[in-house]
Amino acid sequence: MVSRSTPLYTWSTAPVRFHCPRHPYGGASSPAETGKIVMAANLANIAGSRANPSTLLPLELIDKCIGSRIHAILRSNKEIVGTLLGFDDYVNMVLDDVREYETTAEGRRVNKLERILLNGSNIVMLVPGGEGPEGAAA
Repeated sequence: MVSRSTPLYTWSTAPVRFHCPRHPYGGASSPAETGKIVMAANLANIAGSRANPSTLLPLELIDKCIGSRIHAILRSNKEIVGTLLGFDDYVNMVLDDVREYETTAEGRRVNKLERILLNGSNIVMLVPGGEGPEGAAA
């Protein structure tokens, strides 16, 4: 379970690849300097993405939805609407006050459930603040 104080991800330290055709070491004066330039480029990329408030990663968005309603569309003919209590790195979610909408040949069936653990591998789409099929029809 991810809490708000737990970091959701770690930054990659993979080197940024670039090449300057006029310089034998990619713009650096020596092979040792190449590593410094790559490190500086990595730090600039990390700082730039953190400083940009419009950059929002998927797990950050889900984390902001804890405590609010969320609409999950599943692989099967089911949709789930509930209050998000928590999730993990695989987007397995604990939902409270849940409604399960199932579309069958006879029509739509609604099941009310108190609390569930939803396997993240079944989720096709998440709609933060979504009201489910009933809210879309209204």
